[in-house]
Amino acid sequence: MRLFTARLPALAFLLAGSLPLQAATLSAAEARYLQAHPVATFCVDPDWAPFERINEQGRHEGIGADLLQLAARRVGLRLQLVPTRSWDESLAASQQGRCQLLSFLNQSPKRDAWLLFTTPLFTDANVFITREEHPFIVDPASLVDASIVFPRGTAMEEHFRHDYPNVRVLNTGSEAEALALVSQRKADMTLRSLVMAADTIRNQGWFNLKISGELPAYANHLRIGVRRQDALLRDILDKGVQSISAQERSEIVNRHVAVKMERGIDYWLIGKIVAACAALLLLAAAWNLKLNKLNRELERRSLTDPLTGLANRSLINLQLPRELARVARSGQPLSLLLLDIDHFKRVNDQFGHQLGDRCLQHVAACLRDSIRSSDYLARWGGEEFLILCPGSDSQQALLLAERIRHTLQQQPAPTGQQQTVSIGIASHLPGDDADSLLRRADEAMYRAKHNGRDGVVLHQQHRLASSPH
Repeated sequence: MRLFTARLPALAFLLAGSLPLQAATLSAAEARYLQAHPVATFCVDPDWAPFERINEQGRHEGIGADLLQLAARRVGLRLQLVPTRSWDESLAASQQGRCQLLSFLNQSPKRDAWLLFTTPLFTDANVFITREEHPFIVDPASLVDASIVFPRGTAMEEHFRHDYPNVRVLNTGSEAEALALVSQRKADMTLRSLVMAADTIRNQGWFNLKISGELPAYANHLRIGVRRQDALLRDILDKGVQSISAQERSEIVNRHVAVKMERGIDYWLIGKIVAACAALLLLAAAWNLKLNKLNRELERRSLTDPLTGLANRSLINLQLPRELARVARSGQPLSLLLLDIDHFKRVNDQFGHQLGDRCLQHVAACLRDSIRSSDYLARWGGEEFLILCPGSDSQQALLLAERIRHTLQQQPAPTGQQQTVSIGIASHLPGDDADSLLRRADEAMYRAKHNGRDGVVLHQQHRLASSPH
């Protein structure tokens, strides 16, 4: 599974799709609005290259600038730039009504208070940028004493503060300053657009930085934001946005991030270009190696429970059919244990979910210490765990279950109290498939809970047998 590419001109795969090339068709009401209001004022981020900036001549330029102008031309709208010195100033100008629209931004709950949004002009991934030595970031919720830096006023900061309060958030004035703080070890990471990061790292020469992970739910869906008082203007611009084709978007992106060469026979210049291209190819090869490692890590993550570090249900769903096929070939035994933490809702209600999570980690560690290296241990869901025991018959599975109960009794949970479990066991019988084996283990586990919890029940062909304790 490939998530990124090292060649910037190939970034078209990140772009939001769209449809026709011809001018957008407006309703009678929209046409009347444009006749009465042929010009709309807009504010931008003056320092967000290659997406947008205000250049030395005071003109709006960049990927977002070209896309905005194309959408406006498609509907016959003229745009008038309201210059600002920072993104914070642009947000304030929009809220105060000094500009009718913001050119290129993510939607967020705070911005919904005063803006309406078009469909995305452009979509690309947000990635974690760290120094070379920083480990891959699987789950930001597991980070301790970590810091992340955002340019002030970004929607990603708003979302991240809400979702990951364990990470300390720093602010700075620009994208380049955010990357500089990471490069200088003044922040552990930043979360920025892949397009912007690739362009800035290349232009600034920050090759001690790397991509260390992605938050898929945090992709940039960059839209035009229009003040709520101008709902009809939003509808008009939305038609312009939808008229832009994927090919046009790709051409605009390549215009701003592709390597450009000048004409003319200048051998010294050609030599420098060849050397630069060779350096870029080496960088691309190194980046591809890193991205392959990232993709392998993402694949591992898809089969791992981030809280406990155990395998998750997906891995067991892959492994169980393989073990059943092995049983059919060799006739060796196979047992399955299904465990449920007793009264776990009380733990969350009495001590809170953070301590509840620590209890889950405590039980996971005890289970890990109790099983054989050939067994498969997984978090099945919620407070349930599953152990798949190749080569174990019912009596060996009972001994394992009792060893687990004894281990938990000897090691108090993070609440300071004893944490017990109810365990159901099913051993493979002729005719069993994955569903029937799991169903019998589940029935045995619920019988163990019905019997008073902190117990073990073995499901046999015609009866359920409780283990004495």
